[in-house]
Amino acid sequence: MRRMLRWLLLPWHAAALLTASKDYRGNPLIGSVALNRRGLHVARARLAERMTQWRRRRLAPRIAPAERAQFEDQGFVQRGDVLPPAQFTALLAELRGLKVPMREMREGDAITRRVIVTPELLAGLPALRALLESPAWRDTLRYVAGSAAEPLIYVQTILSHAAPAAEADPQTALHMDTFHPNMKAWFYLQDVAAEVGPLAYVPGSHRLTPRRLAWERARSVIAAKGRVGGAFRVTEAELPRLRLPPPRRLAVPANTLVVADVRGFHARSRTEQASMRVEIYAISRPNPYLPLLRGPADWWPALARRRARLHLLLHDALARLSLARPVWHEARPGSPFDPPEGKATP
Repeated sequence: MRRMLRWLLLPWHAAALLTASKDYRGNPLIGSVALNRRGLHVARARLAERMTQWRRRRLAPRIAPAERAQFEDQGFVQRGDVLPPAQFTALLAELRGLKVPMREMREGDAITRRVIVTPELLAGLPALRALLESPAWRDTLRYVAGSAAEPLIYVQTILSHAAPAAEADPQTALHMDTFHPNMKAWFYLQDVAAEVGPLAYVPGSHRLTPRRLAWERARSVIAAKGRVGGAFRVTEAELPRLRLPPPRRLAVPANTLVVADVRGFHARSRTEQASMRVEIYAISRPNPYLPLLRGPADWWPALARRRARLHLLLHDALARLSLARPVWHEARPGSPFDPPEGKATP
């Protein structure tokens, strides 16, 4: 019976090859040792790369040549003093005054809190709305993502060493998020010093060099054998063999925007001290094979702007059906700047 069901689902599994799916556990094609030895993973990655580059060329005129050059060389764009001082001060005042429901996730000894940015929330936050509608934000995110699709946007708080745990924060291990180009952005509302766990990124690791493709082929076979996830990890000791430099710790002042292709190797830097930082966080992971700048979900703007909320509702529904691990949980309402319980406000 199980074998018959597997054959009946084969067209569905085959269709997933032309999506962003990286399901080595549940898809017998993506998780095939034989197919990955013959280059299935590498073929998907190379096709996704070509399609994303084609879309990026269409979006390139909207950002400065210097920033395009920085991205092509490094894999990220870093821009300081994004907002004039008065606008940045107004934004901080808005977000410090928030008292809204939040979601919370624990990974090792780190806690991540998020406030979903919805049209309803933005209606009362004109300074935040102005940032998200500005070319400095919108065009840079679209170029790096290779897509004009609406990203998921949150007000995010990272609390390091905030919870007792037997394991360290898994986000501190260098990794790639998935096999195709995709985007994450951080607009920092506080200074992020080197000793409080800033983003670390391996410059140039977003490029599909022959050495990178060989490494990914080997990793895909290992993933297929072990039925593990597709967010491959790499150690610093492996970087020289890939002709890559050590990771760069992006310690930056407040009012800085960093937009990165997180197919490149990145991590949250390790820190020995408890710390807290607040940021505007965005993620875009569109179907890598679509030739369109916007996917079907973005043809209805009202739906696209509520993507983060719909994403959360889907997560909760799957968790209730035991089809997904319940990762995010309700946290007490409050401000993103609220410190951990029992701590003084920074």
